[in-house]
Amino acid sequence: MKHLKILDCTLRDGAYIVDKKFGKPVIQGIIENLIDANIDLIEIGFLQNEGFGEGKTVFKKPSDAFDFLPENTKQSNFSLLADYSRYDFDLLPINVNCKINVIRICFFKHECFLAIDAVRKVIAKGYNVYVQPVDILGYSDKELLDLIDEVNKTNSTCFSIVDTFGSMYIEDLRRLYYFINHNLNKNIQIGFHSHNNLQLSSALSQEFIRLSQNERNVTVDTSLNGMGRGAGNTPTELIALYANKKMNYSYNIHALLDCIDVYIKPIAAKFNWGYSLPYFIAGMYSAHTNNINYLLGKNNILCKDISLILSQLEIDKIKRYDYDRLEELYLEHIGRVDIDDSHEFKRLAEIFNNKNILVLAPGNSIINEKDKILKYIRDKDCLVVNINFIDSSFQNDFFYVSNIKRFEYLKLNSIFIQKPKIFLSNIQANIPNSFRININRVVQKGWSNLDNSIILFFRLLDYFKLQSLAIAGFDGFVFGQQNYFKDEMEIQKSKEEIHKINIELEDMFNSFIDTRKSKYEIIMLTKTNLKLKKGKINADTF
Repeated sequence: MKHLKILDCTLRDGAYIVDKKFGKPVIQGIIENLIDANIDLIEIGFLQNEGFGEGKTVFKKPSDAFDFLPENTKQSNFSLLADYSRYDFDLLPINVNCKINVIRICFFKHECFLAIDAVRKVIAKGYNVYVQPVDILGYSDKELLDLIDEVNKTNSTCFSIVDTFGSMYIEDLRRLYYFINHNLNKNIQIGFHSHNNLQLSSALSQEFIRLSQNERNVTVDTSLNGMGRGAGNTPTELIALYANKKMNYSYNIHALLDCIDVYIKPIAAKFNWGYSLPYFIAGMYSAHTNNINYLLGKNNILCKDISLILSQLEIDKIKRYDYDRLEELYLEHIGRVDIDDSHEFKRLAEIFNNKNILVLAPGNSIINEKDKILKYIRDKDCLVVNINFIDSSFQNDFFYVSNIKRFEYLKLNSIFIQKPKIFLSNIQANIPNSFRININRVVQKGWSNLDNSIILFFRLLDYFKLQSLAIAGFDGFVFGQQNYFKDEMEIQKSKEEIHKINIELEDMFNSFIDTRKSKYEIIMLTKTNLKLKKGKINADTF
């Protein structure tokens, strides 16, 4: 029997990246390559009460996954993971020579003793059970010892150290390993599942293997190319190579490389995972990845802002996620400087009232339709406002900035410094020749992208008595194309994220049109991919 087993969970933990839908050919291809690589245990997906679908790695019972398995599975075994709160274990049939003979059961601390009852039930049905306590660092020594005592009364196959939030250091792992190894029955394996928030996942897994040598049989969770939600997991290929070089194992590295090339790289081209500063912050606070993903969807946020918001999040919410609470904290954060802008606002009104305003957003159309824009400026004698960008092609009168990231990029530019500027109060800057307006005037709740700079500026302009408002470069987004006229402004988003942003931009703009305080002509000067309300604005570009 091997001292070390590698459990590849690409099709389960990596499934979060693709909404659990890899597609049948990809699932079959990954499994066959992992078998050829001699991977000991392959986790095919989830056991759940719902959420099934063609090409998804979500199943009601093990036999639902049989179609993905080849005739010859060689030395590999197969597992499914069940979240205690999301699966009715009465649905699990008795194991009669089932090809999938390992069930892993994960649970939160408050569920632990109820989950042990489920462990006993699944063992009685003939399966090998891995006990997976979520956020093991969240247990006190007494709580962990009580849980181990209960596990010792079962015939569980494995008890795992699960670093759910990627917040573990080498010293934490050593302490937990020695504690568990001393108290856990010797016939029960110890498993290790980590996340790469602190860029320690591979190092921790290697240390875990070293600690357990000549002590205990162990299982290390991995995924191809580290594929997994947020910061991802320990890469299968790294641990397989380590085992081959340092322990004379015989995992087929070439089969793993082929699998990554053929099946994982195309996914990586569309979706992101792996170490990054936002996920480092998640590890720093032991925060659920969904908190980070939600905040990353905001326009006016830097990594330090994410850190400050998470530092205010209650402990019971930070380990799960409460989007309403996050939204509340985010709005408090960007609106925390509740300034008196009455003087600034009056001065700005004197400049904008009775003017033809042209708003230049940074979409590609301002280049594609440049001549049209320049002619409009001449004909209408417009006051031109650039939103979050500088370009010498257009002689603008004002810069407007409410996006912190764009401000950081622009603030040292000499042209930006010289020209008049409008900031919202979330931008804390002391730059000459600028107007600072309270952001609370223009923010409206109800949208994920409520802090979109262009929408906020439209709302600000509606306080003034304009002659007309023309809009250029408000293009929306198209997946797979360059959407900004400058490369450095591009953002990486999935097709689904792009679609969601467009829907929200349409909804916010149409809501602005419907609820306008002032009445003046609005002209959509350049072509847009957004579906805006006809009859509400003048445009020959729909």
